[in-house]
Amino acid sequence: MTTLSVTEPDHGMQKANVCRYLSTYAFIFLFLAVSGLIFLLCNIYTVENWNCHTISDLYQLQSRIQSAFVDLPTFHRNRTFCAHLGQKPFPEDELEERYLLDSIAWPGPRPGSATPALRQTSDPVHSLFAILPNRGRMEWHVGDELEALVQMHDFQGRPKHYGGDFLLARLHSPELRAGVAGKVVDHRNGFYSAMFQLPWAGSAQVEVTLVHSSEAVSVLRRLREERPDRVFFKSLFRLGFLSETTVCNMCLPSDQHPVCNYTDLHTGEPWYCYKPKLLSCDTRINHAKGGYLKHLITNKEALLFQSGVNIKVHVHASGPDRINVLPPSKEVEVENHSMNPQPGKLAPSGYFYNDSWRPLGDVTMRQFNDLSDVTECLKDKVINMYGDSTVRQWFEYLIALVPGLKEFNLHSPKNVGPFMAVDSTHNILLRYRCHGPPIRFSTVLSSELRYVSNELDGLSGGPDTVVVLSIWAHFSTFPVDVYIRRLRHIRRALLRLLDRAPGTIIVIRSGNLQALDQEVSLFNSDWYSLQLDEVLRSMFKGLNVLLVDAWQMSLAHHLPHALHPPKVIVKNMIDMLLSHVCP
Repeated sequence: MTTLSVTEPDHGMQKANVCRYLSTYAFIFLFLAVSGLIFLLCNIYTVENWNCHTISDLYQLQSRIQSAFVDLPTFHRNRTFCAHLGQKPFPEDELEERYLLDSIAWPGPRPGSATPALRQTSDPVHSLFAILPNRGRMEWHVGDELEALVQMHDFQGRPKHYGGDFLLARLHSPELRAGVAGKVVDHRNGFYSAMFQLPWAGSAQVEVTLVHSSEAVSVLRRLREERPDRVFFKSLFRLGFLSETTVCNMCLPSDQHPVCNYTDLHTGEPWYCYKPKLLSCDTRINHAKGGYLKHLITNKEALLFQSGVNIKVHVHASGPDRINVLPPSKEVEVENHSMNPQPGKLAPSGYFYNDSWRPLGDVTMRQFNDLSDVTECLKDKVINMYGDSTVRQWFEYLIALVPGLKEFNLHSPKNVGPFMAVDSTHNILLRYRCHGPPIRFSTVLSSELRYVSNELDGLSGGPDTVVVLSIWAHFSTFPVDVYIRRLRHIRRALLRLLDRAPGTIIVIRSGNLQALDQEVSLFNSDWYSLQLDEVLRSMFKGLNVLLVDAWQMSLAHHLPHALHPPKVIVKNMIDMLLSHVCP
């Protein structure tokens, strides 16, 4: 008989095994905990950094979302939307301002009238011009004036009976690479006179261009007065790892959000930013262009701004558009470069001949084709350039032109500055700095935001100091009185500079024509630039300064218009500058 035996479990053995496993797991858990604690202690700065950057990104994302949904100030102001800001003008300043604004008053449709249908607006294709006889004869000599009569029609071919169209006129000769700007006179009844002085002998062709219809100009004028916010700006505020971005402008409605006031203490020039939610106003670190607002005009108004239809389209001649200019009729020889227009007569500042600018009047100019002549002219000079990118183009041109002029790396942002170049052998110092806000550059450090008048007050001046100014392109979206105020501060600073250092050389570059489409027209139209240009000329007339007439240069030349003109035009501008520095 087989006997089955049952073995009793060894409870002691099982307890030993359990304790062994528990001690193993406890050691692992303890190791992981200690390792995690050590990792946290060693990287706590990184973790905090990550957390703060996450918060910063959230705030920046919030700012971008606000901008994307146009959480921007709403303006309900007329032309004097910022008149209450800054220093109160003196009575004589107010009188000058009224005079300047009256001098650029633009005719057009009855104020407040509704925008007509496209078919009732000015059409360059249906419009015509005709060259008028000269004292009853179709014969012209050098020094005579030529007049072409323009009649505007609408898209239905019907004559217009009111003025206000923005027309450009030039006389040119492709064969001679010659051109001169014309003067357009608005008779306010649908007729215009394009007037030209005849500075060269030979072939000359009349060209008339409709830049904007009178109806389009009315839209531009309304945008300028009612929507100065259509270009908006922004600033980054930062403290440690926390940062916020808010909207800035020359005028911000304070009833919508609290604002930070950055009005310049010396000039009274106003500038504001919305206050960050968590940071103070003194944590601002930079300034930048925020963007351009969309949907500013109605679909009906948009038809007034069509490339190839009613933006910069030529008006055709009803007959011949060319004449042959004969040599001067008088016995006394009159040289083209020394023609002096009589008072009251049409007086262009100069003309192109063989792609070389020839000034008229009392201004003399020579060609600096030898680089050694350029270096000799600039020797022992300090050239200070202030303004927008159109004068920065001069800085870049001189850097490329003068062999010994080497840019000194200031680690400034590209296309922003400040920039400096030095020729130590010939003791030449060239500097560029952008003007203060409004400035539509990418990013400018707050510490580098300087108003031109303040910079001029910091110059010693003297015969070896050259000051070059170009301030216009970034003011086109603001009412003209804003530009007048800025130029007034600069003019006073220039007078102070010339008073303490009479030999200081001052050169001012005017605005110029540029390529236009619908979007550019709403922000930087040539009509805006023309009005600012006329104010600039009036305010600096009679001062001991040279005006480089970039407007007429860009109009007279055959190359397409560009915000930054082509090299051949810039070369002539620089020759004008050098001729004034080294007469």
